[in-house]
Amino acid sequence: MSRSRSPRPTLSRVAATAGVSQSTASLVFSGAGPVSAETRRRVLDAAAEVGYTGPNPLARSLRQGRSGIVGVLIGERLLYAFRDPVAVALLDGLTEELAPAGFALLLLSGSSGRVGPSPEQVASTPLDAVVVESCGGRDEPALTALQNRGVPLVVVEGPQVPDVPSVHIDNHGASAELTRHLLELGHRRISVVTLPLRQPGMHSGWLTDAHQELASAPICLDRLRGVEEAAGRRVPAFEAGSGLIEDGLRAGHEVLAAEPRPTAVVAQSDLLAVGVIQAARERGLRVPEDLSVVGFDGIDTPWLSPLRLTTVEQPMTGKGRAAGRMVVELLSGGDPGGERMPTTVRAGTTSAPAPELLDE
Repeated sequence: MSRSRSPRPTLSRVAATAGVSQSTASLVFSGAGPVSAETRRRVLDAAAEVGYTGPNPLARSLRQGRSGIVGVLIGERLLYAFRDPVAVALLDGLTEELAPAGFALLLLSGSSGRVGPSPEQVASTPLDAVVVESCGGRDEPALTALQNRGVPLVVVEGPQVPDVPSVHIDNHGASAELTRHLLELGHRRISVVTLPLRQPGMHSGWLTDAHQELASAPICLDRLRGVEEAAGRRVPAFEAGSGLIEDGLRAGHEVLAAEPRPTAVVAQSDLLAVGVIQAARERGLRVPEDLSVVGFDGIDTPWLSPLRLTTVEQPMTGKGRAAGRMVVELLSGGDPGGERMPTTVRAGTTSAPAPELLDE
């Protein structure tokens, strides 16, 4: 014997059970028009009775021409991104603006051996807009694929694309100001530990002038150029494999093995700075008496207690909020333009006068 199945829960069944028209029931679920509180209660009670949970999201997106999804193109593997407080703060700021507007975030990340998603990943994914958070260049294949689709874009600290709104900081100027802080303390032997500048598979190590010209990460290169402009010369620079503490530790050992050893190291992220300080401690060097180390971002660094890192503070969550507002404005038909956000050099206890000055 076959059992009869209950009718599929539909909006028309809800309307019939509640004793209202289907258009009125639709207004209750869409929130697109005025419905009395009593009618709304009857419709929702009827929906619960028949097991109706709401309109089919795919069908609704086809009718509205919107998916309700905003992609975030992240230029690194999620394994790294979710260990980076800067990336997490950006996503938090985006969510603060986009969730109340009815949008969900979809992370578009790279995999082992590549930066960012493949063009195939973004070619057919339903997306209303994409926020590009990447140090990579304008020739990123995924970025090109999104532009070819005509997906609205907002760039955060990534490639400057014509007619695409962006949120950024003055990476060059902030790094120059941080370096002038070290120069005022008498440091002349200054080295840099950079974020990844080149595509995966390229050898990381000491950066020659030729290597710098081949760099594919303009934001990271801007920070290096800021140091060199303030110093008035090219400085020894070592590229870390990622922006995490363990790669800062490896890069720190390379930097501190050089002769003559630097008296100050500029790290392009606070996590890299923590790794350099750990390397210094393992080599028996005192920070800041023997070596000054400065970072970039302004995150909490409890690993350094009781030291407080000298760094550039940037509005991490604020950049996410600004990007979120730009997305909402774009999808409303507006033209948000760009925004450059302020930074501040915060002097902590990891920088001090150069050792040769203390010996005088």
